[in-house]
Amino acid sequence: MPSLRVSRDLKDEIYFVTLTVSNWYYFFDKFNRFKILEESFVYCQKNKGLKIYAFVFMLNHLHFIGSAPDLGAVLRDMKKFLSKEFKKNIELNEPSKIKKFIKNGKFIFWMPTNCPKIIETEYFFSQKMDYIHNNPVAKGYVESPDEWMWSSASIVPTKINIEEDDEF
Repeated sequence: MPSLRVSRDLKDEIYFVTLTVSNWYYFFDKFNRFKILEESFVYCQKNKGLKIYAFVFMLNHLHFIGSAPDLGAVLRDMKKFLSKEFKKNIELNEPSKIKKFIKNGKFIFWMPTNCPKIIETEYFFSQKMDYIHNNPVAKGYVESPDEWMWSSASIVPTKINIEEDDEF
């Protein structure tokens, strides 16, 4: 089974991370939800030391390669904040969908694992970056990675600052 969290001993390393919506529910494609994700990432970059090397926002999950002085804490805080924001968004725009996220009487937006994989080599970094950028193509959303607006491969600039780092 994949690791649930970033290791406390390796919290400041570079990781490939996946966050997935509960039940793989297609969620982000409406009601300004991609923008909510983007704004959360930008906030974490400015205020929590998050560095992003590559990212993609899909319809029901996201991947990124990133680091922070305490990436585990950043992920915890980000997921908590986004859960609250998306709950408000659902209640406002699709109140009948809230039940899709209720488990044992609690609102659960994210699947519990972040599937963190530590990046230790340039090869693994390149492999994961290619996977991230080609994910929208593999899903049939677009024909070329640079056509997907919610990715670091996109030719459309986002507010998310992409780091360039050669430390491997």
